[in-house]
Amino acid sequence: MSSNYLFTSESVAEGHPDKVSDQISDSILDAIIEKDPAAKVDCETVVMQGNVIVTGQITTNAYVDIPTVVRKTLKEIGFDNAKVGIDYETCGIMVSVTEQSPDIAMGVNRSSEEQGAGDQGIMFGYATNETPELMPLPIVLAHNLMKRFADVRKQKILPYLRPDGKSQVTIEYENGRPKRVDTVVIAAQHDEDVSEDQVRKDVTDHIIKHVIPSSMMDDKTKLIVNGTGRFVIGGTLADTGLTGRKIIVDTYGGVGSHGGGCFSGKDPSKVDRSGGYMARYIAKNIVAAALADKCEVQISYAIGVANPVSVMVNTYGTGKLPDDTLTEIVKKAFDIRPGMIIQHLKLLRPIYRKTSCYGHFGREDDDFTWEKTDKVEELKLLVKN
Repeated sequence: MSSNYLFTSESVAEGHPDKVSDQISDSILDAIIEKDPAAKVDCETVVMQGNVIVTGQITTNAYVDIPTVVRKTLKEIGFDNAKVGIDYETCGIMVSVTEQSPDIAMGVNRSSEEQGAGDQGIMFGYATNETPELMPLPIVLAHNLMKRFADVRKQKILPYLRPDGKSQVTIEYENGRPKRVDTVVIAAQHDEDVSEDQVRKDVTDHIIKHVIPSSMMDDKTKLIVNGTGRFVIGGTLADTGLTGRKIIVDTYGGVGSHGGGCFSGKDPSKVDRSGGYMARYIAKNIVAAALADKCEVQISYAIGVANPVSVMVNTYGTGKLPDDTLTEIVKKAFDIRPGMIIQHLKLLRPIYRKTSCYGHFGREDDDFTWEKTDKVEELKLLVKN
């Protein structure tokens, strides 16, 4: 890639149908894992108009009233009117789940040291020193716009906004570093009696200018609010939501690689989740230790097998050591067996609902243990030795 380029990332609001599905799936996971940390959960949700379908494989000794969890989640998002999306009180809910395959359980239900991966797959983690969060700037700003979108809606600063929305941020890079914001796109669902001029002005003043640093904008920065001129019909009235369809939003905004597996609705025995978190943890610690300006880590697993099939570090030519040397250091510093990942990152806790919006990475939250940089000194010591 040229050192001068435009790069774009997007985020979506809490009321986007796919994010509604993610939040429901992770809320169900939290409710189960709070009562039964040993539960095995692979839960998917479909949302469309006035209906919610919860399906998947769940093995647990706990009883959870899934419809109650669904209604509570919809209420917290703000869906209380069937005419504008879905009503948490009156929506139809169908639950169709079965137990996890005993063939999988044979390789997973073991001690932490021997616990095998809950599936085969490849996971990627990424970090870059272009932001304090060690995340790519476009996805950081896109998420922050959607957080602010939810805040002004829920705090009644812009009470006419509805739950559905999207953001998109294009950054101009010069010599590989962020230079300026080229374009900001916001799709903001709103009540039908509000003019588009009012929506554009309010969204610009209360959301865009509140989030995007003025130093990053200039007279050439383009602001696009509701590009079609109107966004009244949205949410689950206009689109079907499905768990796991926003995997790029959930990760790095299109920077780096992605193995294809989603996070939401999956307990951490599924390496799509735990392995993805671990890969981010490794990459972030490498960058935080100043061993590279940017870093991508790939981990791969075979179902039922504890040790990863492969581990790879790619620093895109920015590493202070060769990538193969860093890979060997990573193998010494991090135990990448699934059971040990779960133990080290403390993943058997009901923390997952809040991961399901605004990205799983780059967050200031003690529960996001994979965001800690507590391996920096150990990595530096291994480099010296």
